Amino acid sequence: MADETAHGAGSGDAAIRPLDTIDRAILHILQADGRASIRSVAERVHVSRANAYARINRLVEDGVIRGFSARIDHERAGQGATAYITLKIVQNSWRTVRGQLEALPGAAHIALLGADFDVLLLVHSPDNRTLRELVLTRLQAIPEVLSTRTLLVFEETDLNPQPPPE
Repeated sequence: MADETAHGAGSGDAAIRPLDTIDRAILHILQADGRASIRSVAERVHVSRANAYARINRLVEDGVIRGFSARIDHERAGQGATAYITLKIVQNSWRTVRGQLEALPGAAHIALLGADFDVLLLVHSPDNRTLRELVLTRLQAIPEVLSTRTLLVFEETDLNPQPPPE
């Protein structure tokens, strides 16, 4: 996904529009089920389909909704090894490093942090051998990466929101 600012994609320097209770309800519904129909969303938040459609489009245009995706069971999808990898990087190299991390196979989430380490990277790979190669061959070969630490994930629970009561 393209780099987006806090103001959202496509909004330029426009002020962020506040969200009302209907917008928040729509977001909650779509987080729980990104495939919910406009009709279903409209019925659940008690607005017309045209209103729901316009609100969802505005949320997308304002960058509040960055996209729609499927939640994947990585193990069933052949990605049985998951790890968080912490990285210490050369000062002021974030943009360069971020671009290289985005290109890594299996990279799922990248965050710049204010902590004992600079970057937190979530990676899914087919197995531990592939994960090891990614860390030792790809990550540690990036000149701006000073050190890495790999935290293997043994089990995870997805805390995706449940749909609000109707």
